[in-house]
Amino acid sequence: MDFTKFVSLLERRALFFARADKLGDPFEGAIPISNREARYTSLKSRLSDKEILIHEHLRVELRRFTLISCWHESSHESEAMWKIYASANSGIAIKTNFSSFVESFITDEKIHIGKVQYIDYDSEKIPEDDLLSPYLHKRKSFEHERELRAIIQHIPPEAGLENLPNFLGDETPTWPDMCDIGIYYDVDLNLLIQEVVIDPSAPDWLLDLVERVVNRYDLQVPVNQSHLAALPVWFPPDRIDEVSHQEEE
Repeated sequence: MDFTKFVSLLERRALFFARADKLGDPFEGAIPISNREARYTSLKSRLSDKEILIHEHLRVELRRFTLISCWHESSHESEAMWKIYASANSGIAIKTNFSSFVESFITDEKIHIGKVQYIDYDSEKIPEDDLLSPYLHKRKSFEHERELRAIIQHIPPEAGLENLPNFLGDETPTWPDMCDIGIYYDVDLNLLIQEVVIDPSAPDWLLDLVERVVNRYDLQVPVNQSHLAALPVWFPPDRIDEVSHQEEE
C-alpha cells in the first residue's frame, strides 16, 4: 500500500475490502471452460434456457456483492510485489501471521479466509460446491502473487435458485450496489500488525515519518526498511581493512 492508505488504516482502524468487480481482473468470479460445460449440462436437465441465462447473470451480479481483502503469503519478501504494488518508492507493507490476522477482526460478519489456487482456465476445473470457489482461484499468470484472501459475501436473499421463476419477465434482474468500491471492516491493529516494512528504495525520511506516525497512533510495533535494501558484502568484515591497506600501497 502507499503512505496515504497506511495512514487511513491507522486512522480508521479498519481494513478495506474491495468489491470483486473492482479488483481489475476480468476473471474475478468467473469459472473455467470445463466448469461451464458441466454446469450447463446440469442446469439443462432442470431449468429452461431462459432460467439458465438468468442463473448465470446472477453469478455475474454476485461479483458486486463479494468483498475481498488481498494479502501476499510468503516467508520472504518479493521484489516483484514491491514493484507492482508500491508507488513512487513510497510503498509500505504490514506483516502479520495467520492466527493474528483471523483474530484481529472486530465484526459479526462471516469472513472466509483461504489461499488462492492458480490454475489453467482452459483445461482445469474448480470445485462447484459453494459460491466462494470462483474467488479462490485465479489464472496461472498471477502465481507470483501467492495470494491469501479474506472474503465477505452479501448475497441478495432474492437471488437464490428457487426464485428464478420470479425473474422470467422481460427485464434482467438487478440490485442496487451495496457500496461504490468497497467497505471498511474494523480490526484490532495491535493484533493485526506485527511489523511495518518500508519500500526498499524509499528515502530515509519516509522511514522516520512512518515511525512517527506509528508512535502517534500508539502502536507498539517495529518499523524497518525492507531487507531488499541491504547491500552485498564483497569481502569478509575482518579483511576489509587489509584490502584497503593493500590498495593504498
